[in-house]
Amino acid sequence: MRRRLLDNPVARTVFSAWSWLVLAVVIVVWLPLVAIVRLVTAPFDPGRYAAGWLFRKLTVVHQVLNPLWKFRTHGTLPPDPRRPYVVVSNHESFVDILLISHLPWEMKWLSKSEFFKIPFVGWLMQLAGDIPLVRTDAKSIVQAMKECGDRLDKKVSVMIFPEGTRSASGELGEFKDGAFRLAIEKQVPIVPLVVHGTRSALRKHDWRLGVSEADVYVLDPVDTAGLERGDVKQLREQVRALIAAKLADVTGTSGAPAAGTTADAP
Repeated sequence: MRRRLLDNPVARTVFSAWSWLVLAVVIVVWLPLVAIVRLVTAPFDPGRYAAGWLFRKLTVVHQVLNPLWKFRTHGTLPPDPRRPYVVVSNHESFVDILLISHLPWEMKWLSKSEFFKIPFVGWLMQLAGDIPLVRTDAKSIVQAMKECGDRLDKKVSVMIFPEGTRSASGELGEFKDGAFRLAIEKQVPIVPLVVHGTRSALRKHDWRLGVSEADVYVLDPVDTAGLERGDVKQLREQVRALIAAKLADVTGTSGAPAAGTTADAP
C-alpha cells in the first residue's frame, strides 16, 4: 500500500521536493554544530572522531524525515569503535554513503575531490577529516593513501569503495588494490560491507527520489596480521568473494562474475 502510494508520480514529486528541502536544511543546521564540536575537541581528538561522528548523524535525521526511504543495518558491529579498520563495500548508488553512515561508528571516507568543492557539504567533509581523491592523478592517489594511513594511526577507521565507482550494471565490479595494500601495510583488519537496495533511491537523470528499502550488512572482519605486500591480490580476491557471496544471498542471484586484472589505484 505504501509503495503504491509513494510510486504515484504526483506523490513522489511532492515527497521528493520535501526530502531535498529537509536535506538542505539539515546540512545548513549541522555545519555550525560540527564546527563547534571540532573546535572544542581539537586538543584531544586529532583524528576528528567526534566531529565526523556528528556529521554522519545528519543522514539519520534526514532518513527519518524522508518518507520515500527506509534504511536498515544488519550484522555484528565491531566491539571497539576506536580500533581502526579498513572498511570496504560494494557500490550501487550515491545513496550508499547515506546508508552506510547509519552504522554507529565513525569512519573517514575516501571521496572524490569534487565533493569537497560543494558548499556546506564540502565544508562538513573537511571538518570531519574525510580524504579527497582525484582518481586520474597519481600524486593525489599517493597523498590520499598517506592520509588514510594517518587516520588509521589516529585510531579511526577509513571507508573505501574498492570498485572505485558505482556499478553501472548492478553487478559487482573488479576491486582495485589500494584498500587491501593499505590494510596490509598498517596491519589492520578489513571489515567488508554489503549494500543492497539503494539503486532505486536515486534514479539517473531524475531529480525525484525513488521509493527504497535499503540494507547494509556488516560481515566478519578479515584479519591481515602477518600478511605482506605480496599477499595483496589474494586478500583482495578473498574479500571480494565474501562480498559477492553475501550479495548473491540477499539478492537471490547466483553471484557476481569473477574479477579480472585490476589496476593498482585505490
